[in-house]
Amino acid sequence: MNALSARGDVPVVEAMRYSLRGGKRLRAFLVLESARLHGVGERALPVAASVEALHAYSLVHDDLPCMDDDDLRRGQPTVHVKWDEATAVLAGDALQTLAFELLADPVIGTADRRIALVAALAKASGAEGMVLGQALDIAAESAARPLTLEEITRLQAGKTGALIGFSAQAGALIAGADPAPLAAYAAAVGLAFQIADDILDVEGDAAKAGKRLNKDAEARKATFVSLLGLEGAKKRAADLVEEAEAALSFYGDDAAILCEAARFVISRES
Repeated sequence: MNALSARGDVPVVEAMRYSLRGGKRLRAFLVLESARLHGVGERALPVAASVEALHAYSLVHDDLPCMDDDDLRRGQPTVHVKWDEATAVLAGDALQTLAFELLADPVIGTADRRIALVAALAKASGAEGMVLGQALDIAAESAARPLTLEEITRLQAGKTGALIGFSAQAGALIAGADPAPLAAYAAAVGLAFQIADDILDVEGDAAKAGKRLNKDAEARKATFVSLLGLEGAKKRAADLVEEAEAALSFYGDDAAILCEAARFVISRES
């Protein structure tokens, strides 16, 4: 990453590197695996790096006191705790712009393909996707009533699902192929991922999760667990994994690893 080759003693660059450490790299994995399915794996590395930079920016900003106010992320102090709020804001800003710089890399393919990726990531991360989901989440904290199941599903489709959706479809976009099967897969996996997060918030191990748990219950926020019950949420997540696997039938055995990834999403401990 050219931007991260800047002077190492600049706090914002140090904070960018710090925020990119650790994590599951699920989104980058989905980019690379969807690219492998379409025979364009060698062209997908900048796209995988791009989505990780975008995701890291979102976490840095989500952790700020004005947002979710978290002091622990991936088992380490959050950026604004380790440095300060201004550095966290700037590091997030720089990671976001780095994501789009990476999508301009000619190794990805033709200008048309790169423009398609830029447009898709912008839509997934902006006011129609991730940012919308975060805004709905913040609004729900001061709402007069808890969200309904339909409202939570819409919220999480933006906050968590949109970026997962971009990641899973990236290989098809690089290859100029139909992204519909991967879009259906990603919609199911994204929702299952969030349900698993809600379950972990209730019965997870904070040391393994690397973040503070039981936040939703303390804030009296509606979640998939509070609306469906713990067992109901687990069943819904399992059903979504089956939907995700069915969506990949188009690819046959070539999609076995993506099917395993869907199962991992609901069995993880962090």
